[in-house]
Amino acid sequence: MKSEEGRIRAAGAVLWRRAPDGPRVALVHRPRYDDWSFPKGKVDAGEHVLGAALREVVEETGIAVRLGRRLPSITYLKDGRPKQVDYWSATPIDAEAVFVPNEEVDRLEWLPVAEAVERLSYERDAQVLREFAAGPLTTRPVVILRHALAGRKSDWRDDDALRPLDDRGRAQARALAALLGVFGRLRPVSSATARCVETLLPYALASGGEVTTDRAFTVGRTDAGRAGSRLVELACDGADPLVVCTHGEIVGDLIAELCRKFGEPVPDDPSLRKGGFWVAHLAVDDDGTSGVAALERHWAPPS
Repeated sequence: MKSEEGRIRAAGAVLWRRAPDGPRVALVHRPRYDDWSFPKGKVDAGEHVLGAALREVVEETGIAVRLGRRLPSITYLKDGRPKQVDYWSATPIDAEAVFVPNEEVDRLEWLPVAEAVERLSYERDAQVLREFAAGPLTTRPVVILRHALAGRKSDWRDDDALRPLDDRGRAQARALAALLGVFGRLRPVSSATARCVETLLPYALASGGEVTTDRAFTVGRTDAGRAGSRLVELACDGADPLVVCTHGEIVGDLIAELCRKFGEPVPDDPSLRKGGFWVAHLAVDDDGTSGVAALERHWAPPS
């Protein structure tokens, strides 16, 4: 996918698994270039970067994965044009999954981080790996989602809590089902309004979960303090990863409270367009949740 400036977009992952003496990182060998790198590839036209990262790892390794925390992007010139590669950490869904050689990648090796740094063909990739090694291995995603498009409030004559998604909003909800799925199975918690529940419904059906409504996230039934406290409570309860669908009036307060809880700088603009979402990757250690390891914002088309 190209931007207006002609930038080439690509996505990939630092795929890792546990070993008794520390993590092992997957490096792939591409016979076309005779180099060692991470699984990655170009973002297709109209494809979301999250979906591209997941797809490229599967295509190059044959291993299905879930994405973890966001890692630094790298930018370099490719045939005279700027190329940006966005990276995430990733873990295999099946611990016993094995590499499947293909036309693009003929070898995969699981290496300790220090050996992988030496094996990588490009210093820019080594920098990404050092950033991976410097951060927490285990993170838990907390997703703050603004409901999808639901038409204009002024055009709805019934109780606003019953206002449903419009056609574009339903398309966004279907797209969100796939995007949220890249982070594994999330607990769907929603405002008690139709448009928020409908936004999460395709994801819940796809993942086998059930949408739980909570008035703490319901516009007209809550306030910033109550909503923020409830989010922190759910994020720190030690249960499964979380997605909370709520309203534009609340999303900024939620991300700000989560950041303040863990000493993370609050984004200058924490707002979201309809169908947009923040992902806070919370570091998890033996004592529980210890901080925000990474924070990223995405949009679901069309928004």
